[in-house]
Amino acid sequence: MKNVFFTLGLLFTSSFFYAQTGHIMQGIGATNMSMGGAATAQPLEISGALQWNPAAIAVFDSKIIKFDLGLFYSSPELYSTVPEFDSSGNPTGNFYSGNTKDDRGVSPMPALAMVWGKENCKHTFGASVFGISGFGVTFPESSTNPINMPQSMGGFGRIESDYMLLQFGFTWAYEFSDKFSIGVAPTFNYASLELMPNPTANPTMAGYPSTNKASATGFGGQFGLFYDSGKGLKAGASYKTQQFFSAFNFENTYLDNSTGTNEFKMNYPAIISFGLGYSKNKFDLALDYRIVDYENTDGFSKTGWTPTASVAGFGWKNVSIVSAGIQYKGFEKLPLRFGYTYSSNPIDSKVTMFNIPATAIIENAFQFGFSYKATNDLVFDAVYHHGMSNGKISGQLLNPMFVSSSNPYGAIPGSEVSYEMKTDLIMIGISYTLNVKSKINN
Repeated sequence: MKNVFFTLGLLFTSSFFYAQTGHIMQGIGATNMSMGGAATAQPLEISGALQWNPAAIAVFDSKIIKFDLGLFYSSPELYSTVPEFDSSGNPTGNFYSGNTKDDRGVSPMPALAMVWGKENCKHTFGASVFGISGFGVTFPESSTNPINMPQSMGGFGRIESDYMLLQFGFTWAYEFSDKFSIGVAPTFNYASLELMPNPTANPTMAGYPSTNKASATGFGGQFGLFYDSGKGLKAGASYKTQQFFSAFNFENTYLDNSTGTNEFKMNYPAIISFGLGYSKNKFDLALDYRIVDYENTDGFSKTGWTPTASVAGFGWKNVSIVSAGIQYKGFEKLPLRFGYTYSSNPIDSKVTMFNIPATAIIENAFQFGFSYKATNDLVFDAVYHHGMSNGKISGQLLNPMFVSSSNPYGAIPGSEVSYEMKTDLIMIGISYTLNVKSKINN
């Protein structure tokens, strides 16, 4: 076994653990989540409109405040297989395998939104505080899974990360006519990140260090167009710019208690959204298509090893997202909603190791939600979400000692690392209208 642990010891100085519970939120608030996140052309309530199309808030002619709180649970599982090598570095044909389940538990998801609209006024204003991105994982130390074995035995021990991005938005929409509006929203961001171990730092003989929780601030903007034919059909488009952040400044502590510092910059990607909506009698339909530009975003665009054996970035491909939802209003005071979300996988199998465990890879998500209209100005919302990865995301273990012209990432023959996950969310919301007037087709 000592040769296996020696192999893992080499990997300790060259492995990247990037863990997520969903880097980009598919929707904001209970109503928008229950529609699969679709709102670019179907603004059923203010949170989804503020998040996906600032021009769409022009449909609201009232002062509205909305608060949502969700409990999010993910269940990623990490698998690894390593070959045994003899003293000459040749594989013996024996393998060791195991798996570890995440024990992070439940995470809260808050959202606060406000809109100021007025009848016969062409200007509508909004403000929001949304948790739009986050990831985190806690894989405990294991005596059976090679990749989580104690560090004294050549494994990585406990793997933990925690990332959060809070966005503050201020929105203005202008109504050119009853059918067409534009919108703009400057955005300001606060993010925090903690990694154990920290692969963005240069390793020493003691391996990669653990870090403090570092923070960064950023800014960006969003622009939108919204069209309502007045006959049920609606269309919208929006562009959220890349959110440009300052660097995370990490204070690192290595296993031998030595210390050091390093910086890592990670922006939030630009997103372009197109949407169609249709409202008729008792039904509201919504369909959105989004492109997430990871390939031109700091922290995601590059990948591979640096000359000092730290990791350059995550190496993600662009992501396509399809969101669809339907609302049925046949029950008095109790509209029902069903939503579906599809997301493509940004991670190539060649760089799976650099993204352990990429728990944001939820390809299919299903939602059911409803609202209860207690009064004309008070509405309660609820949603249940279930998401799944499309089987295991797998690749080979990587080590810079194996790098060659034909093996640029240093894949270890016969090795494998993989992960899969499911997500569940329960969210409730409350919306209060100060003066009940709206141009929405309810």
